[in-house]
Amino acid sequence: MGTNILKAIYNLSKYQDNDLKSIYKGSNRANIIGEALEYYVKDLFCGSLEEKDIDKKDKKHSEYFSYIGNQNNPPDLIISGGDAVEVKKNEGIGGIALNSSYPKSKLCSGSTMITKACRDCEKWETKDIIYSIGTVSGGKLKLLWMVYGDCYAASSEVYERVRNKISEGVNELPGVEFSNTNELGRVNKVDPLGITYLRIRGMWAIDHPNKVFNYVTKYDKNKKFSFFALMRTTKYNSLPKVDREAIEVIEGKSLLISDVEIKDPDNPAKFIPAKFIQFSMG
Repeated sequence: MGTNILKAIYNLSKYQDNDLKSIYKGSNRANIIGEALEYYVKDLFCGSLEEKDIDKKDKKHSEYFSYIGNQNNPPDLIISGGDAVEVKKNEGIGGIALNSSYPKSKLCSGSTMITKACRDCEKWETKDIIYSIGTVSGGKLKLLWMVYGDCYAASSEVYERVRNKISEGVNELPGVEFSNTNELGRVNKVDPLGITYLRIRGMWAIDHPNKVFNYVTKYDKNKKFSFFALMRTTKYNSLPKVDREAIEVIEGKSLLISDVEIKDPDNPAKFIPAKFIQFSMG
C-alpha cells in the first residue's frame, strides 16, 4: 500500500467532481473552502473522495500520510515513505502567498521552519515537495496545479542569501537591542518601560504556475475544471511502473501526457526534461 502523485491523478480522472462545497457539505472540519481544498487533495491521494463520513476519511488519510500539519508550518502533508505536499488556495491566478517560508525545491529535515513532529514523523533527511495550488470560485475548484518544487523553486541558498543579507542589515542598526530569532529580526525594549518588542518578518510569495510555465501550457478559463501536473522526467520514471501504466492507459481526449523542457530554476540558460500532465472537464 502507498500513494503518489500518479495515483492522485488517476483518482481525479475517475471521480470527476470539482464542487468542493457540495462534496464537503455539512462537515464542520471542511466548511471553509481552504480546508475543503486540503481535504480534497488528501482524498485524491488516498482514493477517499467517494467516502462521505469525515471521520472515515480521516482514518483513511492516516493510512497514507505520516504527517498532517497546520497552516503555520510547512508542509501540509507527508506521504508515508514518499513526497511532501504543500496545499495553497487562490481566488484567481495571481501570486501565491507563502508567508514566512520561502519556496522550496526540496524539503529538508534540518529546516528550522518545520516542526519537531514533522521532523520525527518518519526517518528521513530530504523529500521531494509538491506544491498543490487550487483556484476556487463560488465553492468550485476551477484549476488545480501539482508542481514539484525542483521545477518551480531555486535551491535554498538563493533565498537564504537574500534573507541573511536583510537580517544582517537590520541587526546592524545602531542603538537598538536585538534578540535571536528565526524571523528577520526582533527588536526588544522599544519603549521606555521595555515592555514592547517588534517582530520583523519576511512575507514570501511566488508567481502562479500558470505564469511561470506559460511557455508549456495555455489555460482555458472556459473549462469547467482544469488540472496540470509538472515533474522532472527523472521523477516520473522513478514512480512505480504500475502507476505510470495506469494513467498512460487512460491517456486520451481528457488526459494528456507530454514530454516538455522547462527552465532550470537555478539557471534559466539550461533546460530540464519534464513530464507535463493535463486533465480537464467541460
